[in-house]
Amino acid sequence: MLAGFLIMPSGKAHAQNPASGPAAATAALPGDVDPVSRNRLPLPKRDDMDDYGKKVYDKYLADNTGNPITHLQTPAGVRLYSPQIAEDLRDASLYLRNQTGLGHRLTEIAILVEAREMDDQYIWVSHEPAARRVGVEPAIIDIIKYRKPAAGLGEKETVIIDFGRELFEQKKVSSPTFAASVRLFGRRGTVDLVELFSQWSATATELVAFEQQLPEGQRPFLPPR
Repeated sequence: MLAGFLIMPSGKAHAQNPASGPAAATAALPGDVDPVSRNRLPLPKRDDMDDYGKKVYDKYLADNTGNPITHLQTPAGVRLYSPQIAEDLRDASLYLRNQTGLGHRLTEIAILVEAREMDDQYIWVSHEPAARRVGVEPAIIDIIKYRKPAAGLGEKETVIIDFGRELFEQKKVSSPTFAASVRLFGRRGTVDLVELFSQWSATATELVAFEQQLPEGQRPFLPPR
């Protein structure tokens, strides 16, 4: 879904050939990117896997009721080449998205902070709509997207944004920000918050390494810095 753009490893959008149609879209992809998977590896095939791999493959497909090819045009399709990694990361992702004490709204705010700080278009276009669905206010999305000061927000929202920005920009979290996180979320909640940042930044690394393109026809949402 990348009409007119390719997302390069830098996370920046580059203009494509304006020609339209499937042939033009395929030709516009980098030479080592598979036109079906839209990354550097072909879609994994269940028949090529051992019994354990088939079990993990089936778990991933069970997570999605839509088009299985679309579901595998994601980091999931890459991870399934290493089924143990795929299973462990799937379980961690399900926990971090659905079972921490942060709740869905604060979880999506944290994911958006990571996506903006790493300039990851793929994660952002997946999670901005998800954030809106769980009640993240447009003003907060704009603060993160346009890297505005986190002023006038609730304490929890402010701490999540400040924590992520310090972590990714400064490579150091200040003592006041860390203390505020422990006060608001507890020790376990702070660990879960850091693991949220860690897992989605690991996903961003995968997206760069395997040149994962946005779905066909999808325009990038993040503006340049």
